[in-house]
Amino acid sequence: MKNSYHLNTKLTGLLGHPIKHTFSPLIHNVAFQLKQLDYIFLPFDVPSSNLKAALKGMIALGIKGFNITIPHKENITQFMNNVSEEASIIGAVNTVVNDMGKLTGYNTDVNGIYETLLPFKDDITGNEISVVGAGGAARAVIYTLIRYFKPSVIYLINRTEQRAETLKNYFYDKMKYDSFKTRELFPPDLIDVFKNSKLIVNATSVGMFPDSDDAITNLNNSFTKDQIVFDLVYNPPQTQLLKAAAAEGAIALDGLKMLVYQAAKSFELWTGEEMPVEQVYKALQLYIKE
Repeated sequence: MKNSYHLNTKLTGLLGHPIKHTFSPLIHNVAFQLKQLDYIFLPFDVPSSNLKAALKGMIALGIKGFNITIPHKENITQFMNNVSEEASIIGAVNTVVNDMGKLTGYNTDVNGIYETLLPFKDDITGNEISVVGAGGAARAVIYTLIRYFKPSVIYLINRTEQRAETLKNYFYDKMKYDSFKTRELFPPDLIDVFKNSKLIVNATSVGMFPDSDDAITNLNNSFTKDQIVFDLVYNPPQTQLLKAAAAEGAIALDGLKMLVYQAAKSFELWTGEEMPVEQVYKALQLYIKE
């Protein structure tokens, strides 16, 4: 059996907790093979209490770069030597480049969100939008919407309305966007808000494996055939939210394409090469069907 890894193989990876649901190793390792690059991608399950020590370990081991996922996206910014413009505004990092011990943080979720929504830009621009969540992923969604889609209103919906209010004030300070309305995540009261939104984005982990039966709302009459419903959850691809939206005729967008698009930007930052996105996406779809 041929050993395909060497002393010069460059290491990349993922830090998060929990990470059993992740498809990132498959995505990057397939891409490395397709591009014939001497890289490998490994997952590292790191609780919040060990994040600082883990980063020291990544530097000590000379790991070229790594992705950041729940729950570290916001907390990790304090440990960066530099952050990109979008990561600075968002206040969350999901990709790190290690340059001789100097860590630079980026937010490639922006690329993933933008590329996923780009085919619907004319429909979304200037309309009302609902974003559920107030964490790192929601920040990336809000930044992307304001920067590229210019919605007339963004409804910030969260289990705790106070966190939504905090996010509202944050983005007014950072981007001078003042067309926010905040709501508490209480589904019966949100039917009209959802129905009037051209785009609904779930930027929470609700519905993610292994809690796949959960959803931000189980009320089918929250959706219409003129809507786009985008769930950032990618495992399972067809969440309960998307099934309910599709049953009402809405366009249902899962998190898989976003996952691949954001990974493509990370891949480029680490390797200087373009990821073969369509081939990787097809490989991911085949893996899920197995």
